[in-house]
Order: sequence, then structure tokens, then C-alpha cells
Amino acid sequence: MEFIFLILYGIALLLVFLYSLAQLHLIINYKKAQKAIKNNVNFSSLNTKETPKVTIQLPVYNERYVVDRLLDNIVQLDYPSEKLEIQVLDDSTDDSLVQTKNKVEEFKKSGINIQHITRSDRKGFKAGALKEGLQKASGEFIAIFDADFLPKKDWLQQTIPHFINPEIGVVQTRWGHLNRNYSLLTKMQAFALDFHFILEQVGRSFGNHFINFNGTAGVWRKTCILDAGNWHGDTLTEDLDLSYRAQLKGWKFKYLEEVETPAELPMAMSAARSQQFRWNKGAAENFQKNYGKLIADKKRSFSTKFHGFFHLLNSSMFLVILLLAVLSVPVLYAKNQHPELSIYFYILAFLGISTLVFFIGYWVSYKKINGGGFKNFFNFAGMFFSFFSVAMGLSVHNSLAILEGHFGKKSAFVRTPKFNVKNVRDSWKTNVYLKQQFSFTQFIELGFVFYFAFAIYSAFKINEFGLLAFHFMLFFGFSFVSWQSFILKK
Repeated sequence: MEFIFLILYGIALLLVFLYSLAQLHLIINYKKAQKAIKNNVNFSSLNTKETPKVTIQLPVYNERYVVDRLLDNIVQLDYPSEKLEIQVLDDSTDDSLVQTKNKVEEFKKSGINIQHITRSDRKGFKAGALKEGLQKASGEFIAIFDADFLPKKDWLQQTIPHFINPEIGVVQTRWGHLNRNYSLLTKMQAFALDFHFILEQVGRSFGNHFINFNGTAGVWRKTCILDAGNWHGDTLTEDLDLSYRAQLKGWKFKYLEEVETPAELPMAMSAARSQQFRWNKGAAENFQKNYGKLIADKKRSFSTKFHGFFHLLNSSMFLVILLLAVLSVPVLYAKNQHPELSIYFYILAFLGISTLVFFIGYWVSYKKINGGGFKNFFNFAGMFFSFFSVAMGLSVHNSLAILEGHFGKKSAFVRTPKFNVKNVRDSWKTNVYLKQQFSFTQFIELGFVFYFAFAIYSAFKINEFGLLAFHFMLFFGFSFVSWQSFILKK
């Protein structure tokens, strides 16, 4: 049995190593992009002969804490009023429906072209709302913002001019973070998202590989949406689905790293869990739905198919990490009992170089936001190991989502609660949208706290310290997730 464990452990490490090679290629692409960016045209204002009409879609669902802030911000966008319409796609089922309706009526009276669009049911969830709004949209371009996003006044001037290239179907901007420094939880989420929006999006874009519209803070050409088959509600990440279908149709995506659109990060573990579940399950669903089409596309290079594989399977790495974590304890004992397999263990140790690739990649994105220097590097190192520890601590929860996605189990679109917390002294615990419930998954996570405490004890017991750092990270990660889920449960 232990030899089976060793083989499975080796396969899992190999998968992580291959994934790290894809990340290494993105690091190289990002560095090349930084040198080439000087040659790009700088769009500082609308310079097209005819200003196109834009429809802004605001999909909302039970957003009592942030909907006023959202609308107050959106109506301030600098764009010719006769060429701008705003659609509030409201699927709310609570008192925020009336709140939003009243706010929209106020703006209508002041002459703003804004509509409050409701549906009798939430069929298709967000995708369904966007699709219904599209039928009524008069704009040539469709800008989409989730309820917690606050684009800057010149946002449309920074994005719309890029559509002068008729091949571009989407312009996506980088997410910023309104509450990055609220807590360790928000800092770690910002750390991960910065990596995606700086290194991954730029690296894939520069290499002409498939990237994704991130569900918000971007603009679609309306004809691109229709040509790609419109919004589908059969996955939990409708944005990733439409992105792949559009690019398979030949549309190009433009990513603007330097245009930042601030938004709010989940401040409660339960809110972060619901967001992670939706993202991870949706990615697995999209792998099942779209990767076969990419493989069959003879116009796409091997490199694009390779990156697409790990792009769509990005979340599935959690399942691989969980397998590595569980097997690491029997592997620890096997290494101690089978010195004749030393060569095999040396090979496994070499595959661990993937950690160095991730370390370099995250440093690149961290440095972009925070700058270099010894102090920032020291802070980065602490954040890197904290983030990866907690990510591993969420591997049980995320693996369940991934398995449901791959095996086709359908579930409702669970929104991420928004808070509108302005500073660290404000509390999120009175938020009415947070759920008070425990799941069996959380008890498994608590069990892993003791499992990896035993792993740490085992290292000293058998005098084998090769996996000690890994087990310390797992112990910390599962402890943090359990503490946040049980002790700080709302």
C-alpha cells in the first residue's frame, strides 16, 4: 500500500511541477510585456470620430449595503449623457428592491438615462439577468460592474477607445481593493488577486493565449456577445464560459493592467468561502464544457492549448494539493523505512522546485503594487507563506466544489455578501446576509488540524524533517480556516 501512496504522491508532485512550468512561462511573458509596453498607444481621452453609445449593466441581488454607493458612483462617469444608458438589473428578493427602485427614480428625475429592470424569477442567475438586459440595451458596447465596484470618473475614456480595433471583443481592467488592509484575510485575498490580474492576465495576453473577462470591470462589444452565443447560465462562472466561446470564435481580448477598478474584498470567512466555492466549481464546469473545443481547434497553437489546460484547471490544483497533503504523512514514514528508495525521494525533492517558481511569480506581482526593497521583500515572504498555508487550509472546501463541477452536480449561484465597511474600526458582523450554519466540511478541516499536528510530532519522533515546513504550513492553514469558521462565525 505504501508503494501505491508513493506513486500517487509522485504523480501529484509532477502535476504541480507542470503547472509551475506554465506559470514560469507567464513570468517570462510578463517581463517581455513590460519592455514592450512603451510602444503601446496611450489612450488618455476619447479620440474616435463618433463617440459610440455605451450601456452600463449593473447586476444586483440583495445589495442593501452597497447599492446606493454603486449608483452614486456610476452616474459620475464622464461620458456624453446622450450616448450613455444605465441598466440596473435587479433580481433582489428583499427590501433592497424598493431601496434601489427609489434611488433609480431620483436619478431619472434629474435627467439621467437609467432603468430599473426586474425579473419574475432568477432563471440563469447573473447570466440570465445580463442576457435579459442585453435584449433591451441600445449601446454598441456593454460595460458591466458588480455591486461593490467603484470605477473612476474617466473609466470609459480609458477603455472605449481601444475598440477602434474591430477585432477586439472585450476590454478588461485590473481589479483594485478598497479594503486590502482590513485584516489578514483581506490581505491574502488581495495578494492572490494581484497575482492573477498582474502576472497571469498580462502573461497570457502578451503570449496571445486565452484570457478571461473577470465578470466585472470590463466592456464587451455587443456583437461579440451575440456572435459567441450570448450568456449561458449552465456554469457558475458565466464570464469564463463566454470568454472562451468568444475567443474560439476569433475575437481578441484587450487587457489594461494600468487601469485599476477598485472593489471590496470579502471580510468574513463565510463570504470568502461562498466566493471560492463558486469560482472553483465554475472553473471545473468550464473545463468540462470548453476545453474539448479548444483542443479540437486546429488554429490554436500547442502553447495556447497548454496554457488553456492549466487556466481552466487552475482551481483543480486544490484537489492535487489536498492529495499531496493527505499522502505526505505516510510518505514521511515510508522515506524513513525505505532508505533504498533514496533516488526516488531525490527526484520528488527536485519536483519541489515548483515552489521557487511560485515564489518568484508572486514576488513580481507584489513588487508591482508595493515596490521593492528589503522591508517589502521581508513582508512579501511572510505573506507568501501565510497565503499558501491558508489556501491549503481551504483545499477540502475547494476540492468539494471542484469535484461537483467535474461530475456535473448543479447548484444555485450563491452571491458573495458585500459589506461597505470603510475602516478597520467598522464591524461586518451585523450583516444580515451572512449565514449562521456549519457544514461537515468544517469538521473535516478541524480534523486535519490534529492530523498535521501529528505530522509535526512525527518528524521529531522519527528524526525526519524533509516535510516539516510543509506540515507546519498545513497545520497553520487548517487552524486559521477553522478558527475563522468556528470562533469568528457570524
